[in-house]
Amino acid sequence: MEKITSKNNSIIKDTKKLITSSKARAQCGEFVLEGARLCFDVLNSVYGIKNLFITEKIFEKYPLEISAMIDKAERSYMVSEEVAGKLSDTENPQGIFAVCPMIKQNGKPQSKKLLALDNVQDPANMGAIIRTAEALGIEEIIAYNCCDIYNSKVLRASMGSVLREKIFVCDNLEESLKELKSEYRVYSSVPSREAKKITEIDFSKSCVCVIGNEANGVEDNIKAISDKLITIPMLGNAESLNASVAASIIMWEMLR
Repeated sequence: MEKITSKNNSIIKDTKKLITSSKARAQCGEFVLEGARLCFDVLNSVYGIKNLFITEKIFEKYPLEISAMIDKAERSYMVSEEVAGKLSDTENPQGIFAVCPMIKQNGKPQSKKLLALDNVQDPANMGAIIRTAEALGIEEIIAYNCCDIYNSKVLRASMGSVLREKIFVCDNLEESLKELKSEYRVYSSVPSREAKKITEIDFSKSCVCVIGNEANGVEDNIKAISDKLITIPMLGNAESLNASVAASIIMWEMLR
């Protein structure tokens, strides 16, 4: 296993760019997992490992798991604590990083219940929504003009769910939903008392629920093609809910 002790090593510089730059990730088609929990999750996913970076300390702590990762990786590197600190996107690096090729979902979703995310920009919201979707049993998500799902904050907030969910990144949500309308009911969530309460919606048939941008909600063109506008009834004075909270409540209602 090759050792890297210099923070100026070209491989380390290129890997750091993948961590910090969405543009670099898009150009290379790769992303980086950091930390034992996330890196070990890749062992039970469809994702491969191009480069693995570990410190002696983390290898001594998790010899079996890391040995399995070394077997899966195309290349493995032993790095110094200083190099691990250079790569890390956290205050307390654990000393393990995996560079993985992205996977693009092709075709159309097949699940009976779908979630569509329209311009969700906050990585913490994005990760939390994906994590909740997996927990509740929604396996496929459509993402339009959202923050990068391979952003390190999304990956951490999802607790590895990004690696297991099928996420269809689309360029035109309106057209994607129109293609699905022959088989799915389309519901757009809005903070309006005029919309239909989610407790009064029959979610037993195939449907896709749209969650909108944190500040501006669902786009008007998407609302226009929706079968119904739906809302979460609220008794308090708050006008709206955080996007991830709203998505969680709607997903629960879809599946109960």
